[in-house]
Amino acid sequence: MNEFKIKLDDVHPIEILGINNQNLKIIQHAFPKLKIIARGNEIIIKGEEIEAEALADKIKLMVTHILRYSNLPEDRLIDILGSSKPVLEEEVKDDGFLVMGNDGVIIRAKTPGQKKLVESADQNDMVFAIGPAGTGKTYTAVAIAVRALKRKEVKRIIITRPAVEAGENLGFLPGDLKDKIDPYLRPLYDALDDMIPPEKLRMYMENRTIEVAPLAFMRGRTLNHAFVILDEAQNATHTQLKMFLTRMGPHAKFIITGDLTQIDLPKKTHSGLLNAIHILKEITGIGVIELSIKDVIRHRLVKDIVNAYEKFKQVE
Repeated sequence: MNEFKIKLDDVHPIEILGINNQNLKIIQHAFPKLKIIARGNEIIIKGEEIEAEALADKIKLMVTHILRYSNLPEDRLIDILGSSKPVLEEEVKDDGFLVMGNDGVIIRAKTPGQKKLVESADQNDMVFAIGPAGTGKTYTAVAIAVRALKRKEVKRIIITRPAVEAGENLGFLPGDLKDKIDPYLRPLYDALDDMIPPEKLRMYMENRTIEVAPLAFMRGRTLNHAFVILDEAQNATHTQLKMFLTRMGPHAKFIITGDLTQIDLPKKTHSGLLNAIHILKEITGIGVIELSIKDVIRHRLVKDIVNAYEKFKQVE
């Protein structure tokens, strides 16, 4: 009996195996004579050499399909199992799917504003996404970046935000430099934690395939072959934002997110975000997407809270 081992380094195993191993059951049914074992990020095939090699080739086709389209619907899986040359160029139905998250959670653009953000990022190399809290600006941007990395459209992801305290003085923080700045960057790590398995994310962070850093660390760099996200851009000054935007190198994609109602800069310090949108809005290749209260997807009370503050602002 021959044994073949296939490592799934480029895709999450659940994307091949399916939720609750549903895809694995379909694969096993198509190859009843083989013993198929899923172990971590590895698939072990045991059986006759010719049949085992045939399945190994089909698994490679599945991986190719996932890298290209970010999903593997059941009908496409059956096509691949029944044909040595499935039509990979055929378009997959657009349901807002972005990436398969951990534990089989499907991450997709859910609201009209989020879908516009995805479309604009596909069409432009730089996109400004503006909107209130809870609209999924950052989360959607990170998902788009992870999708691009999985598709090998970029070589790395860089996520940054200004290290500005949100209306409170945090005082002295113990530890090394990483310990001091991590609290500002925690929301970005949370999004990545949802989308990339822990071991793989740790590897990406160690080899700098994924980098999360304060905005100040971008100075003097040229960011090429990268998907770069500037989060909380309303807390960047005019000078900082100009510095960041001019870091863009060849084959790079930028998404800049911000909420103009939550500026935490010191008094008399103006946000550079509104100026940047006004200055750059006529440039071809730069998109501006405005998300609204209709795109809020957190707890139902968040939408009411945002709405109440908007009304309060109008009567001030």
